[in-house]
Amino acid sequence: MASHRRPKQPSRTRVTVLTTAAAAAVVLSANAANAAPGEKLSKSEVKAKVDKLYEEAEQATEKYNGAKEKQQKLQKEISTIQDNVARGQEELNKLRDGLGSMASAQYRSGGIDPSVQLFLSSNPDDYLDKASTLDQLSSQQVEALKKIQDKQRELAQERAEAGDKLKDLASTRTELGKKKKEVQGKLAEAQKLLNTLTAKEKADLAAEQARASRSSSERVDLGNDSSASSRAAAAFSAAQSKLGTPYVYGASGPSSFDCSGLTSWAYAQAGVTIPRTSEAQAGIGTRLTMSQLQVGDLVFFYGDLHHVGLYAGNGQVLHAPHTGAVVRYESSSNMPFQFGVRV
Repeated sequence: MASHRRPKQPSRTRVTVLTTAAAAAVVLSANAANAAPGEKLSKSEVKAKVDKLYEEAEQATEKYNGAKEKQQKLQKEISTIQDNVARGQEELNKLRDGLGSMASAQYRSGGIDPSVQLFLSSNPDDYLDKASTLDQLSSQQVEALKKIQDKQRELAQERAEAGDKLKDLASTRTELGKKKKEVQGKLAEAQKLLNTLTAKEKADLAAEQARASRSSSERVDLGNDSSASSRAAAAFSAAQSKLGTPYVYGASGPSSFDCSGLTSWAYAQAGVTIPRTSEAQAGIGTRLTMSQLQVGDLVFFYGDLHHVGLYAGNGQVLHAPHTGAVVRYESSSNMPFQFGVRV
């Protein structure tokens, strides 16, 4: 006779184990989608992905630098306008006080001119537009009222300009925050990839970086190089003094640098002010081919010009490469060279 007993239900413990196993399978399959089926990324694959992320982070860094520079410029302009408005308001108050003194004098001599009395309680623009009012004013009063009118218009324009710049500043700050978040996201993603490597693989990559970052005691001697201008030589010498200094996005020295931070700082030490970002630096001087380069010239890489360094001679560039590296010499052939610029 067939049994009609209900099948035994799995225990709660077994259900939990099965659920956990299923979740783990989902995670593993997701990881597998990012790597070769059933395998983790190799050291060379991780390095390639990390290098790409560092390049993207540097692109975002230069946009971040541009927004930061614009923010600082706007803040200075707004401060100047606000100072002008404050001084203008003081001048306006003095002009009004002067007109008030005229009114007092008129009162003592027999009464206040109706037009002046009317002005003192309202806006002078309404009265200067009326010929009948002007006919009742003395030439001195007309001149005083026109000065007040001009000053009021000037202040209104300056306040409107300040308002526009404040709006621009707010949007620039928003852009700055977005770019900072983008840079940090790229760097965090790169670090996550690096954390998948074994201790030995990490050590091997570190050794490769050490070999790439040639000894900071090594120098390119400019003593017999007459091709570099005195300014370029001074800028290059300043950059040499920072060999071994770490790359940090958004940094412009003296203890850390990004690519354009190093070049702008180096030229500042030579008494030359150049723009902060690589894109802006690319437009400040005469463009050069590789064969025309002299030591200290600016050299630009990648189609969007997001990387810049200083030419070091013999096909070498002195630059701040990317996160995780230090200021170092490197072959210019390691990156897609675009052109040079002589400051």
